[in-house]
Amino acid sequence: MSKQDYTSVFDIIGPVMTGPSSSHTAGAARIGKIAREVFGETPESVNVYLYESFAKTYRGHGTDVAIAGGILGMNADDEKLHESLLIAQAHGVAIQFIPLAEDVHHPNTAKLVMRARDKKMTIVGASIGGGSVKITNINDIPVDINGGTPTILIFHQDLPGLIARVATILSDLEINISTMKVDRDSKGNNAYMVIELDQEELHTSLDAIREIPYIKSVTYIGRNI
Repeated sequence: MSKQDYTSVFDIIGPVMTGPSSSHTAGAARIGKIAREVFGETPESVNVYLYESFAKTYRGHGTDVAIAGGILGMNADDEKLHESLLIAQAHGVAIQFIPLAEDVHHPNTAKLVMRARDKKMTIVGASIGGGSVKITNINDIPVDINGGTPTILIFHQDLPGLIARVATILSDLEINISTMKVDRDSKGNNAYMVIELDQEELHTSLDAIREIPYIKSVTYIGRNI
């Protein structure tokens, strides 16, 4: 983990959490919760593919219960985190953990394939230490979401003027943009914006952005997820 990955002293000390490990438990819970937020609802089923260190120690270090808890909307310090698999089963959420032998960029990596009715989404995230995470891929589109900065994630069709319209609405709402990354899979097709904010938390609605034609989804990812 490089020094650029730290946003505060708490990233080094570690989060308030239910143990045993900030990387394997707290970070894993955050991956699950961010995935749930981006998916937009509690999924009906999830296949969780675990790589390298996660794959080897996920039961002993509580990675499985942590990811399941995040999927159910729990934070890393939730007292019921260790009961998450039973709670998921009681609510009809089928979660399967599948360890793989493949090498990946970061040893604490998980890929979540979530489904609900005819909806499907794949999210890849890594727990990079101290409870911090990076979301690196959504539906086969490379992204860079660190989970430590309030962030707006927007998926849209690649059309002229959409980025300018989003920036104008944020300006009208007096929301200051810290950084913005935009990318697309090809001209005129799927595209996304990752907008990091200066605010500690967002205290306004983003419905004006959601109402822009050709905007597919708008998700706010706060620091406290």
